[in-house]
Amino acid sequence: MSAENTDPVAPGELSDAENAEFEQLDCSAVIADVWLLLDNECDADVRDRLQSHIDECSSCLAHYGIESQLKNLINRKCGGDRAPDSLRDRLTGEIRKTVITRATEG
Repeated sequence: MSAENTDPVAPGELSDAENAEFEQLDCSAVIADVWLLLDNECDADVRDRLQSHIDECSSCLAHYGIESQLKNLINRKCGGDRAPDSLRDRLTGEIRKTVITRATEG
């Protein structure tokens, strides 16, 4: 009897059948990760797989479009807001105190 290998493998190391399954994404996974794509917070492989699914799935494309419009709206309406200088100064001071305290404790 041989022991089954349970070590994680990279997509390039999978068999053709395993690779095909890895490439398949269901809509719930795409919708859950659409913000990663919009914020460019995923690696190239994930981005390519998500984009490929979106390009072929009209319901995910519609969801992606809505989320993209929402992101743009939030950016337009809130993107120019700036914290008051007094708040920024107070936060900067608190961050410095925290850094100095941790440096002296370590």
